[in-house]
Amino acid sequence: MATRIQIFDTTLRDGEQVPGCKLNTAQKIEIALALETLGVDVIEAGFPVSSPGDFESVRAIAAAIKNPIICGLSRAVEQDIRVAAEALKPALRPRIHTGIGVSEMHIRYKLCTTPEGILERAAAAVKLAKSFVEDVEFYAEDAGRADNEFLARVLEVAIKAGATVLNIPDTTGYCLPEQYGAKIKYLYENVKGIEKAILSTHCHNDLGLATANSIAGISNGARQIECTINGIGERAGNTALEEVVMILRQHADLGFVSGINTRLLNPISQLVSEKMGVVVQPNKAIVGGNAFAHSSGIHQDGVIKKRETYEIIDPLEVGVDHSQIVLTARSGRAALAYRAKNIGFNLTKDALDEVYAAFLIIADRKKEVVDADLLELLKPVGIPVTAL
Repeated sequence: MATRIQIFDTTLRDGEQVPGCKLNTAQKIEIALALETLGVDVIEAGFPVSSPGDFESVRAIAAAIKNPIICGLSRAVEQDIRVAAEALKPALRPRIHTGIGVSEMHIRYKLCTTPEGILERAAAAVKLAKSFVEDVEFYAEDAGRADNEFLARVLEVAIKAGATVLNIPDTTGYCLPEQYGAKIKYLYENVKGIEKAILSTHCHNDLGLATANSIAGISNGARQIECTINGIGERAGNTALEEVVMILRQHADLGFVSGINTRLLNPISQLVSEKMGVVVQPNKAIVGGNAFAHSSGIHQDGVIKKRETYEIIDPLEVGVDHSQIVLTARSGRAALAYRAKNIGFNLTKDALDEVYAAFLIIADRKKEVVDADLLELLKPVGIPVTAL
């Protein structure tokens, strides 16, 4: 039987940290409701102590959402935790997400403390959060660059204090998949009391490895993936929800499933893009405008004959109506005939040859030949076409 992977969406927290992506409360609620319909397990609604507006947004989302866990972020600071607990009061299933840096870089230069100080603050933060909610997630910031033995000690302290989820962030996107996977495996095998908590991945995309690292993490014992719609997030972004979900779906041999309604991936991608004002790059996997578009004649011929020759995902699975056959100078006769038929014409072989020659002249002048261009090609007297 396949193992269920929890999908923790942090679009409204980590995703909103992108410069210029500020959302108001109404927009956040709209996205949160869409995430609930999508089927995410956890919604990280924000960082309540960061501003009065964020506090109110977390509170409003906590009141509006019924099914997913609603999570509020905090540092390992008493005031942060108390404010997060207050914001989460309306939630049916509240979770406080607290933590601290664990790498030598963070301990020495950011926090200006000692490893012993980190252990003490981690224990105190989780204990305080636990006094407000049953579900406490602990994040070990910059775990990707942390010493594994010390990281294990920190996690043991967090578990003993009551943590139910252990977040292992590759905060700087530094790890290679084999390194991150080995780290999760080490923790799964060496942390005392690990059976009392869920290991979670939280990977950044600085080297383009966030998705690969997340899959390596669950393959080695993690059971929650933290991610965002469109991979939006700090710097180069986070693990893209749509990517990991479709990897689990396409690679059933991995033995994992999620509760995501994949047919809603494209609509929610467009919603987040619109509300945050961040255009999805055309070549973005799964939800990019070109994800199911074909302009090469060889590819077009294959897709027209049998879609699976060049598409491993049915567009309908992710909420896209159909594949696109884009007419360019690289397109062949099969693509031209296909597009002509779509606008109401069956071309005979002789007609196709004649129209194709004219088509190439236009295609050499334009980046893309559109339906209006085709109609102009098909109108001249003497071109034997048969209307459908």
